Amino acid sequence: MAAQPHILILGTNFAGLTTARYIREFAGENARMTCIDRKPYLTFIPNIPIEVWNNNNPETSLHMPFIKFLERDNIDFIQAEVEAIDVERKAVEYKPVERSGSAIEEIDYDYLVIAVGNKLAFDEIEGFGKYGHTFTDTYYGDKIRRHLHEGGYKGGPIAIGSDLFVQGKSDKLPDVPVAEAACEGPPVEISFSMAEWLKKRGLGGAENITMFTPAEVIAEDAGEKILDELLPMVEEMGYGYRAHTRGIKRIYEDGIEFKDGSSLEAELKIIFPNWRAHDFLRDLPITDDQGFIITDLFMRNPDYPEVFAVGDAASITVPKLGSLGHLEAEVLAKVLGKEVGGYQPKEAIEPLKFKLVCMGDMGAHTGFYMHTDEWWGGDTSILKMGHTPHLLKMGFKTMYYTLGGKIPGWGLPVSEFIADRTVI
Repeated sequence: MAAQPHILILGTNFAGLTTARYIREFAGENARMTCIDRKPYLTFIPNIPIEVWNNNNPETSLHMPFIKFLERDNIDFIQAEVEAIDVERKAVEYKPVERSGSAIEEIDYDYLVIAVGNKLAFDEIEGFGKYGHTFTDTYYGDKIRRHLHEGGYKGGPIAIGSDLFVQGKSDKLPDVPVAEAACEGPPVEISFSMAEWLKKRGLGGAENITMFTPAEVIAEDAGEKILDELLPMVEEMGYGYRAHTRGIKRIYEDGIEFKDGSSLEAELKIIFPNWRAHDFLRDLPITDDQGFIITDLFMRNPDYPEVFAVGDAASITVPKLGSLGHLEAEVLAKVLGKEVGGYQPKEAIEPLKFKLVCMGDMGAHTGFYMHTDEWWGGDTSILKMGHTPHLLKMGFKTMYYTLGGKIPGWGLPVSEFIADRTVI
């Protein structure tokens, strides 16, 4: 290995950018660092619905340029599409994408951090392109914004939910629960906040909306205690609810047909798809049977210890949740920082400890907050609703933009402390 090892980070959205900046903090200048991503900005996905309800194009406010922050940390950036990874030669092939027609190039690494997220499999849902909507990026956010605010929606029934998630398997993985939906915080959040939007527009409310899930219960990762409180509330508020659909068979003009043989009438279909691994990751010796990266609880591959993964690309990130990616970034950065010599902890580095921390918008400047580890066998189970979760959600965006993705170590614990104990 070189005197100054090269750390290559693939992907610079939430998990990748945060990991890169944490690595620099813990490794100091003991390593050379490079990031590769197909775009030079981060898409702040959690706040897309808020912009849509306010009739703001999310592309104007939710693309955060990050190169200036990488430069401050002496991290190089390559705008390119990753084409292939050769873990035997420790090399990555990429194609620059600033202009079309670029030739494939190659870059070597001593350590590789895979944070490329996932492929959203809308293309596997028959009829989605013509009849479906979603909030998963700013393109789709602006598409549904125009549909809602420019007269496309006529006030009919709305279906909001997820396709079946195919979770990766490998006997080399730590023991983690199996999820049937990739992440159901967004459909729950959008159901709540959309009901408020409908009410303000005189188009109805919760009674217009049916939530659906492929699993036996929606938001299964919230744990039984929270669901015992949340699901009766959903029914009392007037929402429709459909569970155990087993996935989406097709979307058509007037509704959705599910794989369990049932169907649901809906003018507006808001869908969250199966989350698949990128094609270039599939069938590598570092991936599970679906193409997600196998890691231990220190985010390290057991067979290729120079390879790490964080965020949605990591097999153990279930559900595919932003707060898990943040926790993984801290663990990984400490491990690499110690290995290259910039970090000398007084105690052993602790492995990843799973927990769900979620702050969602409910409209009218209110929100919900979940903090739980019950799904992973813990005993924390907190659900709060009020103005505080909304303020924390908006404050997180401000902090993230101001600090360029490098949230201080006290950031998440302080948010938990406030939200666990406060309702306004």
